[in-house]
Amino acid sequence: MADNMKLLLISSFLCFVVYASNGPVPVVIWHGMGDSCCNPLSMGSIKKLIEKQVTGAYVRSLEIGSSIEEDTLNGFFMNVNDQITMVCSKLAADPKLQDGYNAVGFSQGGQFLRAVAQRCPSPPMLNLISVGGQHQGVFGFPHCPGGNETLCEYVRKLLNIGAYISEIQDKLVQAEYWHDPLNEQEYAEKSVFLADINQERSVNATYKSNLLKLKNLVLVKFLQDTMVIPKESEWFGYYNPGQDKKLYTMFESPLYIHDKLGLKTLNDTGRITFLSSDTDHLQFTEQWFIDNIVNKFLM
Repeated sequence: MADNMKLLLISSFLCFVVYASNGPVPVVIWHGMGDSCCNPLSMGSIKKLIEKQVTGAYVRSLEIGSSIEEDTLNGFFMNVNDQITMVCSKLAADPKLQDGYNAVGFSQGGQFLRAVAQRCPSPPMLNLISVGGQHQGVFGFPHCPGGNETLCEYVRKLLNIGAYISEIQDKLVQAEYWHDPLNEQEYAEKSVFLADINQERSVNATYKSNLLKLKNLVLVKFLQDTMVIPKESEWFGYYNPGQDKKLYTMFESPLYIHDKLGLKTLNDTGRITFLSSDTDHLQFTEQWFIDNIVNKFLM
């Protein structure tokens, strides 16, 4: 018993020394569409919350561009692949991240950070938390005005007509994760971003091996989401091919069944966590975020 107690004390002391010398794991956050790195009502507030809860934590809120205005516009009009390349360079040049970091992406920032994990393993991403990220893309018009489904369906068709035109794919961010279940072949062939990171054209073994380096992949779905269509995309679910009514889950998807991305391996080893909030898109309380994200994955 005495020897066991000594081992316990030594182990605790070593953990303390490591923490004291290295500090808590840094956190990188990436905002969603229409937002910016430093909006005091969104990412600025999240940054301060994490810093308050994780004493001494270095939190970097990604700015895509050289100003808040440019950052906001780039969330709509900068090629996503160029954004990923920019972010990878920023992270690699940040001396505070070289031993690893936790990543939290909000809305489209969730799938963008997954691309970072797949393409840029250095510095190492430890935990990836996707808060409402659209990992299988979107196919719908958000916040349907007055509940007019006929109008929304019309707008959806107009978007789809232009979504895969090369000029639009290269410049409009949301077109780059537009996923048309009525024409999966065109999506796979012409999507310059999502089809690539989801291994829709060919399997990139490096993408898979890099994603499997994660300690945890955390997927948050908003059960009352009116922005992401379909909301099941936040848990890697989507529409069955050829229609836009019936949905499949992540576990029923070819991406999971054939383990093209490593999702099955991650899940089999207990490294995927599914969380939900019974609210609309990105609507959560500070306490929910502390209890479900900070205390479990960022401490």
